[in-house]
Amino acid sequence: MTIEFSKPLKATPTPIPGVVLYDLPVHGDNRGWFKENWQREKMLALGLPDFAPVQNNISFNETAGTTRGIHAEPWDKFISVATGRIFGAWVDLREGPSFGTVFTAELDASQAIFIPRGVGNAFQTLEDDTAYTYLVNDHWSADAQGQYTFLNLADRTANIPWPVPLDEAALSDKDKAHPHLADVVPMPPKKILVLGANGQLGRALREAYQDRAEVEFAGRSEFDISAADSFSGRNWKNYSAIINAAAYTAVDEAETPEGRRNAWVINVQAVAELGKIATAHGITFVQVSSDYVFDGTATQHSEDEPLSPLGVYGQTKAAGDAIVGAVPRHYIVRTSWVIGDGNNFVRTMASLAGRGIKPSVVDDQIGRLSFTSDIAAAIRHLLDTAAPFGTYNFSNDGEPQSWAAIAAEVFGMTGGKPSDVSGVTTEEYFRGKAAAPRPLNSVLALDKIRATGFLPAQSSERLKAYLNAEVSRG
Repeated sequence: MTIEFSKPLKATPTPIPGVVLYDLPVHGDNRGWFKENWQREKMLALGLPDFAPVQNNISFNETAGTTRGIHAEPWDKFISVATGRIFGAWVDLREGPSFGTVFTAELDASQAIFIPRGVGNAFQTLEDDTAYTYLVNDHWSADAQGQYTFLNLADRTANIPWPVPLDEAALSDKDKAHPHLADVVPMPPKKILVLGANGQLGRALREAYQDRAEVEFAGRSEFDISAADSFSGRNWKNYSAIINAAAYTAVDEAETPEGRRNAWVINVQAVAELGKIATAHGITFVQVSSDYVFDGTATQHSEDEPLSPLGVYGQTKAAGDAIVGAVPRHYIVRTSWVIGDGNNFVRTMASLAGRGIKPSVVDDQIGRLSFTSDIAAAIRHLLDTAAPFGTYNFSNDGEPQSWAAIAAEVFGMTGGKPSDVSGVTTEEYFRGKAAAPRPLNSVLALDKIRATGFLPAQSSERLKAYLNAEVSRG
């Protein structure tokens, strides 16, 4: 077979999700030929995942008809032919609706194919002296052998049309003994680790991911991010994402000597350790940030506004953001005024209304509430849709309000009188108290999260639903 020279680089999707066939430009003359077998910049521009290969393997096959596979390994592969020609067969052996899907193609040195983790790879040589190359994003190890998934080459369900009948081909005894599709245990997806799983956001993430068996939830007893030994002992190669919902959030206590140390340990030092792990293993790192990284002087805070924290808590969150921003695969989800299942401002106001107490509430801090169920849904949306990495503001939508206006709304919904809430300035409210400085304007721009297809719900609607649920809960 003659190689076609100077074809344009081209990507062709296949019936198996994530499997993409590539035409490679091959340049030749009377001396032979040359090709760029792997060119990261050009490949990424065509949509190939930046899968960070670390090892290159070559399978040399002396005679035509040599047949190898079907093996699904726990890593991604970029496969090409160095010399000769092959008939390739790929079968999806991952959990999910595409399990069992088959794709076949003949490949010569002018083509390559990307095979995601869990898709079975097999080939049969069509010429003598064929070399088949693998570029993989994990190092082979004996431990990894136990994570392989295999399929019998002669499986009738897959019904692969081998050019050379298998009874005439060169096969290994191991390949002959592999199970048929009905007996194959599908390869499970990589795990998502949720840290801080017992906090307000953590509980909302449990609810958001209740249908996903691969999501692992860790509270402080399972993963204490303030303890150095928590970061070892896991096989991080088996994780696709870390969602860090753990944080030191005692804003006022952070201004004390002990609180300052604790805030830096949890919000910065632990985040740095997670960032190292995510970078080393190609894991997507989701970090939850705060409006406190801003000084509140802007009318509305966009994602690219320079950080300008006022107090220790804000400083530690800003430092954490800077660290996570250097992780190749990251989402920073910046929120404000978080309300969920736990002690929070709305519950406190509802309780005061029920007891007939008339509170004074600050009326010069402006922002929007962020309900944890919606924060969790936004995080899942970013991961599920593979949105562009980066920082995303998130709060619920609607007209910005002061804390006092929200308190009055809560009073009106829970049997109290909105007029029972009186407004005071932040300075008046904290006079004589040890308190951290707070941004007066926490309104976050939401254009970027909307552009991904996620539309934040109206704050007023979520507030009604939240209070109705509180009443039902008793």
